[in-house]
Amino acid sequence: MKILKVKNYEQLSKAACDIVTKKIKNIEHPVLGLATGSTPEGLYKCLIERYEAGEITFANATSFNLDEYVGLDETHPGSYQYYMKDKLFNHINLPAERAFVPSGTDEDLQAHCEAYEDKIKKAGKIDIQILGIGINGHIGFNEPGTSFDSRTHVVELDESTREVNSRFFNSLDEVPTKAVTMGIQTIMDADEVVLIISGENKADTVLAFMESEISEEFPASILKKHPNFTLIVDEPAYSKVPDNIAAE
Repeated sequence: MKILKVKNYEQLSKAACDIVTKKIKNIEHPVLGLATGSTPEGLYKCLIERYEAGEITFANATSFNLDEYVGLDETHPGSYQYYMKDKLFNHINLPAERAFVPSGTDEDLQAHCEAYEDKIKKAGKIDIQILGIGINGHIGFNEPGTSFDSRTHVVELDESTREVNSRFFNSLDEVPTKAVTMGIQTIMDADEVVLIISGENKADTVLAFMESEISEEFPASILKKHPNFTLIVDEPAYSKVPDNIAAE
């Protein structure tokens, strides 16, 4: 595990952008694993700026998003398909037919999950997977107790997850109770994984991650076993970690 500690959110976004940029430049047909939420927004803004400056191109890239709410279509402002178009896809030259986001409205969600896994396999593998983390340690929407062997599946969202994400909706009642998510094994199959964590509100979560044993009760703990894993964390998020806890 490599830990990259930076001063603030701006530096965190740039550091993540540097890593993704390197992948895009060095791989002929890069496969990107993308995340949503507030934390990756600075990363996406940076990638757009570098694309507009002619530094990178997404013409040969493929992307797979981690998750999507069940019941929301791409026109719903709370959906992750809407988010990705607004925050990234509409501003770069990534071909729409190679920008994959799980569907939360498919009539047969189980079949859709299996098909999503097949698409990832056909792409070869995910070259770099970007992750955020939930306050309960979830990655993607893999809540505590999810099997480390899991593949893309439908999950019941934890109430704490719904409460945190209610800031993106008008009320808690509007937050879906289920989601489609890449499984933990799907995430671990990526060639490189980058976890970005920012802000004082995630300080307890970062401390729990650093202190945690590898356990399905804290899903992100499995990342410590990934051979090419980087944690990028800013000072406010790292503020509760004692000096005597060192990177493994």
